[in-house]
Amino acid sequence: MGYGIKLKVWGEYACFTRPEMKAERVSYDVITPPAARGVLEAIHWKPAIRWVIDRIHVLKKVDFDNIRRNEVSGKIPEGNIKRAMRGEAVELYQSITVERQQRAAMVLKNVEYVIEAHFEMTPKAGETDNPEKHYNIFLRRAREGQCFQRPYLGCREFPANFELIEDGQSIPESELKGTTDLGWMLYDMEFKGEQETGVYDEIKPKFFRAEMKDGVIDVAKQGKAGVKK
Repeated sequence: MGYGIKLKVWGEYACFTRPEMKAERVSYDVITPPAARGVLEAIHWKPAIRWVIDRIHVLKKVDFDNIRRNEVSGKIPEGNIKRAMRGEAVELYQSITVERQQRAAMVLKNVEYVIEAHFEMTPKAGETDNPEKHYNIFLRRAREGQCFQRPYLGCREFPANFELIEDGQSIPESELKGTTDLGWMLYDMEFKGEQETGVYDEIKPKFFRAEMKDGVIDVAKQGKAGVKK
């Protein structure tokens, strides 16, 4: 295991969308491991490192709220993106006035988590890359509230606040007690056939059976117990 960190994150709203819900957004009960990793990567990430989520502490009771949000009805076709990357003349834009749709969403409100994670060095690490260097960069940026983009809680309109929990500092106690079966949750995305252009031949989601005990989800342990694609 590499250098470990603990980061407290919180926000007014969050939405970690269940993939089985198509038309309307419905959030998972808690933050997913990929969303937690996204928060860390917004603070510090380089091709030389890869963040791994170990545990997620859910500090507040799960509370849902229904809101309506403006979204677009479609997305830019993948074929158009590939053509543009080959240098062909393609219009890569979406018309908000034409494609705007108002949809309902079931989101979380007043969320607060502690993310325990570590990072591992990747084959893309250079001669000047080492674990201590990246560990200290993350600590400095987290302490000073710095990030190269504002971390968010599932959707960009739900910004996340964050605070580093220092070594020796205790994790706040959770309001949740007992064991809760959260069902199948998104664990990670599997990328195959990476090309120099960054386009993958295949992307598959991986799911794990999430269980929360006294507000703690042991992602590392439950992930090793088995994932499904």
